[in-house]
Amino acid sequence: MRGALFLFIATLLAAFGWIASKIVVAEMPGESFIASRFLLASLVLLPFCYKSLWRLRAKQILLACGVGVFLGLALLVWVHAVSVTASLSEGAFIMSLAMIIAPMTAWLLFKIKPNKAFWYALPLSVVGMMLMTLTNGWQVDESQWYFLFASVLLSVHFVLNKKISSRIKPLDSICLQLFTVGLVGGIYVLFTQPAAFELNSTLLAWFVISTVFATSMRYLLQTLGQYSVNMETAALIMILEPIWTLMLSVMVLGEAIEIQKLAGGLVIFLSLFMYIKLSKRPN
Repeated sequence: MRGALFLFIATLLAAFGWIASKIVVAEMPGESFIASRFLLASLVLLPFCYKSLWRLRAKQILLACGVGVFLGLALLVWVHAVSVTASLSEGAFIMSLAMIIAPMTAWLLFKIKPNKAFWYALPLSVVGMMLMTLTNGWQVDESQWYFLFASVLLSVHFVLNKKISSRIKPLDSICLQLFTVGLVGGIYVLFTQPAAFELNSTLLAWFVISTVFATSMRYLLQTLGQYSVNMETAALIMILEPIWTLMLSVMVLGEAIEIQKLAGGLVIFLSLFMYIKLSKRPN
């Protein structure tokens, strides 16, 4: 019960992260935000795992950091999409498609054929995606393409992260990956030299929420929760994230949701639910 509660809270924190990120990037360059947010978030987690990190072999550290590079690339694309989108909830649902895209990614990278559940859920997710994106005829917004690209990159991260999960403890891996994301963002900042910005109390407050609560605490609770509940239960709880994001974007940002996009989000949610449930049945 405690593990399920941890995961439930993690989905809420992740949704708050969407809201906080949208507010922060309105005043702060997204690349600088990603770099500072994830470097600091890894330092917050460091006291919980520094002893075990010290005992890791160089190969294990390189594996975790290598996987973290893909997470960093995904988040750089994602934060750009957040900065230009008019619909956070739409982006959250598109990003949730990473779970559906991941089996295809594993097939392309490691020749692991998707199970039957994937082929059942895929058409439904495509329909949901079309409902969300084609509200103005056959025209897709720029932010939607970026969210979809970020979702593809995130699926690569999912697949690679699963590959190394048996070689390194989850908390050690998360800490190293968050640090790597910060480094990737920092390197991008060095080459692009984004515009200067001024700190103010509102920006700082939302930055703290994003870094401490929506990143460090969220990943810590998610890790603790995944240790004590089965995979199916964890996955079902985690797909609540876009639902909370939808609700918060309406309440906090005053986002207006079109009926067609709402229907598309529901169809995507159903496709994820179907995929998770059917994946547990024998082929």
